[in-house]
Amino acid sequence: MARQRSARRQWVMRGIFAVGLLAAVAVAAYETVENPSNQLFGKTLVSGPADQRVVALTYDDGPNPPYTNQILEVLRAEHVRATFFVVGRAVAVYPGVVRREAEDGDAIGNHTWSHGHLLLYDVAGLRRTLERTDSAIYAAAKLHTHIMRPPFGARDWLVLGEVRKLGYTPVMWSVPLANDWEYPPARVIAARVLRYARDGAIIDLHDGNQGIVCARLHGSARLCDRSADVEATRLIVETLKREGFRFVTIPELVRMQSHAPMRTLSRLSE
Repeated sequence: MARQRSARRQWVMRGIFAVGLLAAVAVAAYETVENPSNQLFGKTLVSGPADQRVVALTYDDGPNPPYTNQILEVLRAEHVRATFFVVGRAVAVYPGVVRREAEDGDAIGNHTWSHGHLLLYDVAGLRRTLERTDSAIYAAAKLHTHIMRPPFGARDWLVLGEVRKLGYTPVMWSVPLANDWEYPPARVIAARVLRYARDGAIIDLHDGNQGIVCARLHGSARLCDRSADVEATRLIVETLKREGFRFVTIPELVRMQSHAPMRTLSRLSE
C-alpha cells in the first residue's frame, strides 16, 4: 500500500512538472514571437539607420492631460520633436492635445480605439478600431496618419495584413521598454532607456495608460500619473543631446533609411 502511494505521488509530481514545463515553454515561445524585433509575421519598423546619430522618441497611450501637455512643454523647450501613438477614445475626449502635437511638428500614430489586444480581433474588428481612431485623429488635427503601433506589440499575419491594407506602416521599438507603467522614479526610467540607446534607436515611453480617461473615473488618478515620464523625458533628451544625438520623428526616420526601404513604408514617405 505504501509503495502504491509513493508511486502515485511520483506520478503527481511528474504531472505537475510536465505542466509547469509546458507553461514555461509556452511563455518563452510567446515572448519570442512577440519580441519587437521579430519579423516572423512580416516587416515592421524596429529601428532606423544604424550609421546615423539619430533617435526617435515615441509615446503611447495618450493623450493624457496634464502629463502629455507637460511632455510637450519639455519637447518645445528642447526644440525636439517626437511621435505620439494615440488611443482613439482619449483623442475623442482631448482633441486639443492632439491638435497641439501636430501644430508643434510632432508626428501622430494610430494606437487603436481602446488599446485592445489585436490578436483577439477578427478582420472587421481590426478595421473598425483603426478606422475609428483615424477619424478621431482627423477630427482633432485634420490629418490622416500612416503609421500605427499595435498595443502590447501584439501582431500576427492577420493583424499585419489588415494593417497594410489600410495603408499603415507598423512601428515597433528597439530600446527595451522601461516599464514606466509600474511607476518607477524618473531617473530609473531614464537609466533603463539610456542604457540601450543606439544610433537609429526607437524609444517607447508612455504618456497615458491604455487610453484611459481618468477624468471620468473616481479615485483612480494614479492610473494616469505620468509625471515620472515628464521628468524622464527631460533627462533622456538632455543626456542624448550631450552625446551628439539628434531627435527625429518616425516619418523622418523612415525617410532617412539608407538601405532599401520596406514596401510598406511607401505611403509614409510620399
